[in-house]
Amino acid sequence: MLKISSGQNARIKHAIKLRNRRTREKEKLTLLEGYRELIRGREYGMKIKEVFCCPDMFLGENELPLLKNLEENGISVMEVPDFLLEKMAYRDRPEGLVAIAEMQQHKLEDLPVKPNGLYIVAEAVEKPGNLGSILRSADAAGVDGLIICNKCTDIYNPNVIRASTGALFSVPMAEATSEETIEWLQKNNIRALAATPHTDEIYTDVDMTQGVAIVVGTEQHGLTDVWLNKADINVRIPMLGKIDSLNVATAATILLYEAARQRDWKTC
Repeated sequence: MLKISSGQNARIKHAIKLRNRRTREKEKLTLLEGYRELIRGREYGMKIKEVFCCPDMFLGENELPLLKNLEENGISVMEVPDFLLEKMAYRDRPEGLVAIAEMQQHKLEDLPVKPNGLYIVAEAVEKPGNLGSILRSADAAGVDGLIICNKCTDIYNPNVIRASTGALFSVPMAEATSEETIEWLQKNNIRALAATPHTDEIYTDVDMTQGVAIVVGTEQHGLTDVWLNKADINVRIPMLGKIDSLNVATAATILLYEAARQRDWKTC
């Protein structure tokens, strides 16, 4: 295992630059941070380019066998001191592993179309943590696909990957404009269900066993008129307090779990 101790090393500098969104999008590379994210990313087809590790930060005993396996498969593994790994990491308490991986392409035409499928559409969600949480809930509810419309955040932002606990890799996903997504839904007989406070229809009173795409909007303004005007179903989540809206990830989770309940989804 190669050991690097200088912050002036070209590989170290490159990894630190990938904390910047422009660099990630230009090079089509991102950072995977932590044992779980690295394992899941690799399991679902992410191509790992190289890995930086700091054994003193490891939380368990699984990291070393993983690193050995990576090296045996021709992937460069470099040991670095804690202060260098902290410069690459996003977490306040890094777990000792940071990998550089190739981004995957997410095209609408590649999204699976399933009879009576369950989908979720996230329009212009801004906060990486919210997008990651939506992905996590989408995985838990067994959705058939997530479509990100008019994206405002980088889906390969390490904070998205972290908040999703690796669900970014397991949930089929596409990026498209709202207009492209509406056309795709109509073509495949999937009804758009828009979450909005401006309707009398309660979310538990509508049929979510048919092909349906749950649509949620921005944190501050909710869905745009494009979706409110084109949605097949408008529903609201009752609010009993003074606040008139929920966090977008919370609203998405409530709606997804209602869809799962209606589809006779059983917990273990």
